[in-house]
Amino acid sequence: MPSENRTRRVVIAAACTLLMLNLGTVYAWSFFQKPLCETYGWSNSQVVWTFSLAICFLGLSAAAGGLILPKSGPRPLALAGAVLFGAGYLLAALALRMHSLPLLYLGYGVIGGIGLGLGYVTPVATVARWFPDRRGLATGTVVMGFGFGALLMSKVIAPFLLRTVGGDMVLAFTVMGVLFLALSLASAAFIRNPPASSLANDTAGTVSGSDTVTAGICIFSRPFVLMWLIFFCNITAGIALIGFQSPLFQDVCAKRDPALGMEALAGYGGTLIATSSVFNGVGRFLWGAFSDRLGRLRTFRLILVSQIAAFALLMQTSHPWLFATLVCYILLCYGGGFGTMPSFVLDMFGARLMPAVYGAILTAWSAAGIAGPQIVATMKDRFPGHPGLASFYSFAVAICFLGTGLLLSFFMKERRRG
Repeated sequence: MPSENRTRRVVIAAACTLLMLNLGTVYAWSFFQKPLCETYGWSNSQVVWTFSLAICFLGLSAAAGGLILPKSGPRPLALAGAVLFGAGYLLAALALRMHSLPLLYLGYGVIGGIGLGLGYVTPVATVARWFPDRRGLATGTVVMGFGFGALLMSKVIAPFLLRTVGGDMVLAFTVMGVLFLALSLASAAFIRNPPASSLANDTAGTVSGSDTVTAGICIFSRPFVLMWLIFFCNITAGIALIGFQSPLFQDVCAKRDPALGMEALAGYGGTLIATSSVFNGVGRFLWGAFSDRLGRLRTFRLILVSQIAAFALLMQTSHPWLFATLVCYILLCYGGGFGTMPSFVLDMFGARLMPAVYGAILTAWSAAGIAGPQIVATMKDRFPGHPGLASFYSFAVAICFLGTGLLLSFFMKERRRG
């Protein structure tokens, strides 16, 4: 690769990571979960539907974006995602001003979620093309930005804004909408594909062995279905924690020390969001790079089996800091799934079909975005006076999903790029 292209790909990777950082602020939703319930009198299930819809439409729009990307190129799609993502926050502000749950769902959940999906699939597919020699490392680094978005939101943006505006949620969401719109547009403007010549030697994987094979054939193939299900199981377990990690941790801390006030508990919850987001981000880079050596399928097996042990320990512990440590490890593995999957898709289906197939596999994120948070919300609403019991059942369900994913992984064969 010419030195000019080497420099350019570093700049583009940085722009992709910055865009992901903005989009990843959605993972700090649990920071707003409890305040919204208390301020507007909505239930846990009602509020978390906002987050679930955002993740659902993220995956659906990523699938559509994967089909559009080869024709439109990455920049128009990334710019469209930036506009819709910022608009989602602005519409959420209007919804809160009007005390309207349907508008909150439409704004943050549907419109913002579509922006998330269009914005997410573009950097991943683009950077994979710029770094054919280090795909796991490169895609892991870019999606690491998404994991770090929750840190940016929970410890910097949201606390600063809420203090500045005196807790006015409407004004805070308005400012966030303008801020993310500007930053996302600026980073999206730099994203572009590499010269066509750099892809000349990028051959397809086992399924798409010729130019006559279409994305549709790959999507209905046995390897794709198994990859989708494994991905779904891993995401469901992790996103259940992401959507409620702050309230869950506050419950554990309050039980340990009943004298703690609401402000102190909220501070503990925000600290866990920030800390776990670091692990989420690092996991995307770490497991992605690790999969270059160990293999994608073996990496997924290790991710799944170690989380089963972590959730089993979560069911037994009442110590806040052990609880937090286990949550951080689970988020490390959750992020690892996203860091490994782009390269897994590339190995199996090749770069030509990667945008479409990877976009389609992100619909697993859509389904998990509904299933995971709703499991915890249902348990918390069903056992309002028994937070420990609600957590126990939620973690047991997570173990079942992870065990299913692990079992399915043994029906696949490992494949390394030749």
